[in-house]
Amino acid sequence: MPDLWHSFDMSYTLLSTEVGMAQAHLGDKVEGWTAPVRPGPKKIAGHYVELEVLSAQKHAADLFQSFQGHDNIWDYMPSGPFNSSSQFYRWVNEMTQSDDPLFYAIRNLSSRKWEGMASFLRIQPNAGSIEVGHISFSPALQRTTAATEAIFLMMCWVFEAGYRRFEWKCNALNTPSRRAAQRLGFSYEGIFRQATVIKGRNRDTAWFAIIDKEWPALKEAYDVWLSPRNFDQSGLQKEKLGNLTGLVRATSDPTL
Repeated sequence: MPDLWHSFDMSYTLLSTEVGMAQAHLGDKVEGWTAPVRPGPKKIAGHYVELEVLSAQKHAADLFQSFQGHDNIWDYMPSGPFNSSSQFYRWVNEMTQSDDPLFYAIRNLSSRKWEGMASFLRIQPNAGSIEVGHISFSPALQRTTAATEAIFLMMCWVFEAGYRRFEWKCNALNTPSRRAAQRLGFSYEGIFRQATVIKGRNRDTAWFAIIDKEWPALKEAYDVWLSPRNFDQSGLQKEKLGNLTGLVRATSDPTL
C-alpha cells in the first residue's frame, strides 16, 4: 500500500511540475498597461512638417496637383492612379468616411504646400497595436527631412498614447519601402506569402514593426538626426538616420 501512495505522489508531483512549466511558457504578464485611445488628433505639428486630418474639401485639390504626372506613386497602392482631380476628390471623400484607416494630409512647412498623405490603420487598442500605411509622398516631399519627420511624428503619437507595437507593411517587391522601413527603425519580421491580391496581382507582404521597449532609444536617435546640428549649411546630413536606428533594430531585412 505505501508503494502505491508513493507512486501516486510521484505522478502528482510530475503532473504539477509539467503544469507549472506550461504556465511559465504562456507569455509574460502585461502589468501596469491599459488600452490606449484611438488616434484622432486634428493636427500633429513638428519643425519641418505638419499633419492634419485629411479633408477632401481642404486638401484634395492641392494633393492632386502635387501627385499629378507621377503615377508611379500608386504602383503598390490598392487605389490609383487618378486621371482627374474630380476622381481623386471622390476617392479622398470616400476614404475620410472611415476612422480606420485614419488619413492625414502632410504639409511641408518649407514650401507651405500639401505634398503627401499617410494613415493610421489596423487600429487595435486592446492589443496595443497600430499600423502606419497608405504612405503617399509626392516627389517634392520624398527623401526630405520633412518626410522623415512626418513618420516620426506619427510614431511619437503612437507610443506616447500607450501603444505597444507600431507596424509597417508593404509589398515584398517594393524595395524602396522596405529600405525606408529599416532606415526609420522598423525591425524586419518576415514575409506573409500570398497575403492578398492588389489590382489583380498577387502580393506577398513584408512585415516590419517597432515595439514600445525600443522606443526610448529610437526617439533619442531621431532627436540626434533631426537636430539642426546634424545638417551642414547646404542641408546635407552629417550622421545617417539608418546608422543611428541600426543600433536599436532587433532584426535587419536580409534583402537589403
